[in-house]
Amino acid sequence: MMNTQTTDGDKPTDDYAKAAERQPKRTGHSHMGTPPPEISELVRAEGRLSFAYFEHCTIGRDDNAITATDSTGVTHIPAATLSVLMLGPGTRVTHQAMTVIGENGATVIWVGERGVRMYAFGKPLTHSSALLQRQAALVSNTRKRLNVARLMYQMRFPGEDVSGLTMQQLRGREGARIRRVYRQCSARTGVEWDKRTYDHDDFMAGSEINKALSAAHTCLYGLAHAAIVALGCSPGLGFVHVGHERSFVYDIADLYKAELSIPVAFETAASHPEDIGSATRHNIRDAIYDLSLLKRMVKDIRMLLGEPIVDNDGSADDHVGLWDEQVGEVPAGKSYADDEWDGEEW
Repeated sequence: MMNTQTTDGDKPTDDYAKAAERQPKRTGHSHMGTPPPEISELVRAEGRLSFAYFEHCTIGRDDNAITATDSTGVTHIPAATLSVLMLGPGTRVTHQAMTVIGENGATVIWVGERGVRMYAFGKPLTHSSALLQRQAALVSNTRKRLNVARLMYQMRFPGEDVSGLTMQQLRGREGARIRRVYRQCSARTGVEWDKRTYDHDDFMAGSEINKALSAAHTCLYGLAHAAIVALGCSPGLGFVHVGHERSFVYDIADLYKAELSIPVAFETAASHPEDIGSATRHNIRDAIYDLSLLKRMVKDIRMLLGEPIVDNDGSADDHVGLWDEQVGEVPAGKSYADDEWDGEEW
C-alpha cells in the first residue's frame, strides 16, 4: 500500500494526495515535449511543499508533475511545488521522474525503514553561485567563521550576549540547554527519558522515544538540506559542524530541534501510536506548517551568510563571468584574443 504524507506552505492536509488525484490527468508521453521551467517560473523555496513521503510505489512523470502509482491508483504532485521528496522502502523511481525533479530543483531523499537515514539530493533552484561564494569566504576565514558560529548560538539564547564566549563555552551552554529541553518534554508528556541512543542499522532496537526522535530529526534534516540546496549553498561547508558532507545541514537543523523535532517526538511517543515513524512524520508535518519553518529557514540561512533579503525574479541567475585577479570579474562570452599580451606567444 502506498503511504503518502505531505505538507505545504499554505494549508496542511492529510487528504492532499486525494485532492491531487482529482486534478486532470494527462496520458501518453507528453512529457517528452515538455520544456523545463524557467528559473523565474519556479515556486520560491519558502513557498513550496515541505515534504512528501512515499513507500511501496513507483514514482514516475506526467508532464511537469511527479506521479506515485500503486494498486490503489495514481497520485499527482506538481514538481515545481515540491521541496523534499522522501522515498521509503519498496519505492522505484523512473529516469524521467528524476529528470523533472532535477529541473524543478526539488530535493530527493532515499530513506530507510520508518523514514530514517537520508542519502541524496537534487540541484539548486538558483543558477547563481553568489551565496555559495559568500558561504565559502566566511567558512574559510577563522574570525568570520567564529562570528557566524556565535550568531547561530545567539539564536538559541535570545536576549543574551554570547559574543565573547569561546566555542568550547558555547558548546557547553548548548549541551545544558538541550538536556533541559529533554527533561522538560519528559515531565510535560510523561514519557520516560534516559538518554539519546539509537542504532543506525537497526531502527526497531531503540526505545519508542528514540525512534520518534530519529524520525523527527530525519524530517528536519531533509527540510534543512532542501532549503540549503535550493539557495545554491553547500551542505558540506558547516560553521559549527565539520568534516561531513552534511555539516551545514546539521548546523541549520540544530537551530530548530528544541522548538520542533524534540517536542514533537515526545508528544508523539506519549500518544503510543501503532507506527511511531509514520505518526511522527504526520505530526512533524503539521508542526512545520504551524511554525512556517521553511520560510524561516530560508530567511535564517540568508541572514547567517549576510545576504540582503531582496526579491529576485531570477533574471540574474544565469549570469556567468570570468574571474580576474585584479578587478574580480570580467564578462564571459567574448573573445579576449586581441587583448594586449606582454608575454611570449602561445
